[in-house]
Amino acid sequence: MPNIKSAIKRVRVIETKTTQNSMVKTAYKTAVKSFKKAVEEGNKENAQKAFIEATKKIDQACTKGVIKKNTASRKKSSLAKLLNTIN
Repeated sequence: MPNIKSAIKRVRVIETKTTQNSMVKTAYKTAVKSFKKAVEEGNKENAQKAFIEATKKIDQACTKGVIKKNTASRKKSSLAKLLNTIN
């Protein structure tokens, strides 16, 4: 446990940011799972809506710095390929 005042504050800030980052990461992973579920069911409309939501969540995670830009574009590309298999 840190003794210095600034180090104590850094520990608090890191805990807060870790919690926020995990919330963002969980949200985008959940959106991707719901999209994949819609694709498995073969429902085009639900898959389209879920795709839009998943790409939005991935972009938000990228903007927040939770995932890198190339990772975000790779994930969105793989989801788009998956969506095209339905069509």
